[in-house]
Amino acid sequence: MKKRFWIAGAIGFAMAFQVSAQDEKALKYASTITAADLEKHLTYLASDELEGRDTGEKGQKLAAEYLAEFYEGLGLTGPVDGSFFQEFNLSSVSYPQVNLAVGKQKLANNEDFIFIGDADMSKAAKTDLVFLGLANEENLSKVDIKGKLVGLWAIGSRAQTVVPEVMEAGAAGIIIVTMEGQANFDRMANWYKSLSGRGRLGFEQATKQEPIFLVSSDMMSKLFDTPVEILKEAAKNNPESIKSQKVNYQVKKNTKLVPTENVLAFLEGTDKKEEVLVISSHYDHTGIDSQGRVNNGADDDGSGTVAVMEIAEAFALAAKDGHKPRRSVLFLNVTGEEKGLLGSEYYSDNPIFPLENTVNNLNIDMVGRIDYEYQDAEDQEYIYVIGSEMLSSHLKIINEYNNITYTNLKLDYRYDAEDDPNRFYYRSDHYNFAKHNIPVIFFFNGVHDDYHQHTDTVDKIEFPLMTKRTKLIFHTAWDLANREERTPVDGSNTRGER
Repeated sequence: MKKRFWIAGAIGFAMAFQVSAQDEKALKYASTITAADLEKHLTYLASDELEGRDTGEKGQKLAAEYLAEFYEGLGLTGPVDGSFFQEFNLSSVSYPQVNLAVGKQKLANNEDFIFIGDADMSKAAKTDLVFLGLANEENLSKVDIKGKLVGLWAIGSRAQTVVPEVMEAGAAGIIIVTMEGQANFDRMANWYKSLSGRGRLGFEQATKQEPIFLVSSDMMSKLFDTPVEILKEAAKNNPESIKSQKVNYQVKKNTKLVPTENVLAFLEGTDKKEEVLVISSHYDHTGIDSQGRVNNGADDDGSGTVAVMEIAEAFALAAKDGHKPRRSVLFLNVTGEEKGLLGSEYYSDNPIFPLENTVNNLNIDMVGRIDYEYQDAEDQEYIYVIGSEMLSSHLKIINEYNNITYTNLKLDYRYDAEDDPNRFYYRSDHYNFAKHNIPVIFFFNGVHDDYHQHTDTVDKIEFPLMTKRTKLIFHTAWDLANREERTPVDGSNTRGER
């Protein structure tokens, strides 16, 4: 799918009359978006001093202050009762003791298994581990799971889709396989180990007694003393043929509140000021890894954050020259994205401006690098565009029009698919606007070897390309903020829960 996508009609007209179609004001203020400014801001935000901007930690707070001071210097407004901070509390949950033993095998947390559920137990539980395999009605009729730990063979499925029905059928807990290969599991286990000391962040909620353990396919084979291929077959046809095992387990839980904040800056519009365009990024990252190395997050999402800053500056300079946008613009840098899109979820559940008046969300998450797909390509001036036509037939056309008129990037839609195995649509903050039927565009450069690694550093950013990508987003935003009619919501949200 490495090809350009052209829209007939309006797009063709724009190509034929490109020079005359350009907005001189938009060009003037787009020129204030420079590689030098992007690099200056990113050099600070992705520095070791900010310790990886982990949610609720010192570095995230320093980043928030830097953003607020920058926006205040532009003359933008803090819309949260005069403040640039939308403050809220998250709950940090840790499990200092997680024990799991099957038969005579004692398993090690974040090595042999990963605890992905929730529980708080005063004493150890003893029961049977039974093999269910697939979580379907036929298998449930063959295996007695009530009060027992249940082995699920859910390769190709997501735990969230199969766990609830098994728990509702009376299981005491679950041991689940969701991926083939020990190497894949080991990578995930190492990631969980790096997070274990800090706890899992989320919104405060009552404890669910749902002990859920993730294991590799090889480990499931060891637990049932049965070859992998036999387990695979039994999962589909005869789960009752797999002998049950004795199991005991215990989980202890700690919780603490973690204050954090979204950063919001507001530019009021003119005749359509009640309508609001939101331009967003997440400014948090993953902090310090288990080996004490700073995950600087230059691309993820330092690049999107400084892009929002430069777009805000362009709009603010235009406003100072008497060219305020017709619609209001909210520049939104959210926290907690790396913990599960938490900051954008909090904003969409507690909006400062009514969601019905929010016309669009342009979300920028990783726009500073070249990914695997393009690293050897002759033409590397691309950007992935996700979600642009799902809710509004106009939004994709508007973005393409502005690309043809001003930047001529290659707009790649390969990840804008309901069956994208990477599920990129569900993995950034636009999701929490789209679920409220607000038309969105997610701008993204794809993944690379440094994704979520301590090697995601400023020296690897492609600043000239990043500048062009940022200018495209500015021109699309300028158009959306100033056109006569807001983009209609004439599509339906065909992509459900995360």
